[in-house]
Amino acid sequence: MNEQRKSYPSDVSDQEWAFCVRYLTLMTAAAPPRMHPLREIFNGLCYLVKMGGVWRMMPHDLPPWQVVYQQTQRWIRAGCFEALAHDLRAILRLALDRQADPSAVILESRTLQSTPESGARAGFDGHKKRKGSKVHAAVDTLGHLLALTVTMSIVVFG
Repeated sequence: MNEQRKSYPSDVSDQEWAFCVRYLTLMTAAAPPRMHPLREIFNGLCYLVKMGGVWRMMPHDLPPWQVVYQQTQRWIRAGCFEALAHDLRAILRLALDRQADPSAVILESRTLQSTPESGARAGFDGHKKRKGSKVHAAVDTLGHLLALTVTMSIVVFG
């Protein structure tokens, strides 16, 4: 990997990284050194999210897709993104002279239409008469995400 690579628009800034790094560092000081810098792994994840790409199509100047994928799974299992989103939401609310924790919640749900490639994982929304996954979201009154879950309802007729 080239240490002086050209930056991507999805790369995190120094200020963003300073905020994120404490949530993403899971290793202890006694752990062996990393083969790829943690910031580059996070930049790889940000690239995929921003570009809507496929893991195996990760650019060659970012860490290998397997490294980014495995680290992302560790972050998900450790709850890193939930903790980061919670604290960021509290900071944004306090900056607007609001309470850190919201007192009201807005609930939303929608069905994301599936494609033929989705196969058996796509459920059927009987109300909207379409196959897909149901997305349920809870946001505060400022639109900041509080919770998100994806479900697949399978309805059997007959």
